[in-house]
Amino acid sequence: MSTATWDRFERRLRRAYAKRSLRTTFTVQMSDGFTFQVGDDQPRFSMVSRSAAGDQALTSMDLFQVGDAFIGGTVEVEGDVVAALASRKVFSDFHPLVWARRFAPLAVGGRAQRKADDEAIAAHYDEDADFFTTFLDSEYRCYTHGVFTSDAEPLEDAMANKMRYAYDALELSPGARVLEVGGGWGAFLQYGSEQGAQVTSLTLSRASEMFMNELAKDRGFDDAAVVRQHLFAYESAEPYDALVNMGVTEHLPDYAATLRKYAALVRPGGLVYLDAVAMRRKHHLSSFMSRHIYPGRSTPMVLHEYLACVARSPQFRVRTVIEDTRNYLLTCRAWALRLDAAREQVTERWGAELYLKFRAFLWGSTAGFVTGQLQAYRVVLERLGTGDVAELPA
Repeated sequence: MSTATWDRFERRLRRAYAKRSLRTTFTVQMSDGFTFQVGDDQPRFSMVSRSAAGDQALTSMDLFQVGDAFIGGTVEVEGDVVAALASRKVFSDFHPLVWARRFAPLAVGGRAQRKADDEAIAAHYDEDADFFTTFLDSEYRCYTHGVFTSDAEPLEDAMANKMRYAYDALELSPGARVLEVGGGWGAFLQYGSEQGAQVTSLTLSRASEMFMNELAKDRGFDDAAVVRQHLFAYESAEPYDALVNMGVTEHLPDYAATLRKYAALVRPGGLVYLDAVAMRRKHHLSSFMSRHIYPGRSTPMVLHEYLACVARSPQFRVRTVIEDTRNYLLTCRAWALRLDAAREQVTERWGAELYLKFRAFLWGSTAGFVTGQLQAYRVVLERLGTGDVAELPA
């Protein structure tokens, strides 16, 4: 491309930088070496194009195309990747067709909706379990945030803290029957079983199902069960004492229907524990996230909407709400650092594209928590019975 093209791109980028009130200084380097700086301070990062395809993506000023170029290796970020991803709003992200595809499953309902959810979950979670263990904690392989007592606490300790908190918050004891929605890589299946609870884990992922079954067999968790079935299709002849949902509320955006299903599966007096990433508005993910990370109808929880549904429900009341944004920030940073440290292994076994996709996801999520775009919460609900009256203290 010509120098005139680069000059036009530079002017457009500077206008967008000023319009969005960004303050982080950075540089841009095109594939022919043409370089310019945006901002007046010491640059925190540099966006570097490695080819004509990278040039085209950057000059499009379109976040979707830049994201595709990043996971394709034609655009790289050098320097502070969190600062770079926090500054991504310098690019536009208007893609009605991508968003329309996200909303389509909401209209179909029933079996078709569950099938769409199955396919979307599989798109993210049906990678080799060994891939996820390259960046998750080594003890529980928990794919939601830990609970840190300090910023320097090891990830493994933070996850143990979270498992212990969830178990205690549910007031469980040996022999308690617990239903887990979304078992992932067996974090609560393992912890709950070690404490003597009888855990049944639901999953939509074949890889997750296989991993948890092998885990239960190897550890001798004879009372544990793994069921590959959608929550809305699952039935139980006997209600459970408690329900655990670690990071799956994002995949269950119909809060009222979900609460009704919880009520059908949990006995009166039983408790529900959930933790979730949150945003201020539903379905406000970027086009990159919608296509490459969570292609279905998944959306971060909107806390005020969720609590409003609980308030309207005759079957639940809120026990506890804990703000956990800092904990999720620290978790995502730890995951991203571990993934980067395993770059050679990951690219050799699963390819550079998967590494770069999850690098964008994990560092991008870290940036979302840094900027306040993302929040996180722990919530405990109590299942009510008809005509419940609380006992007065003695």
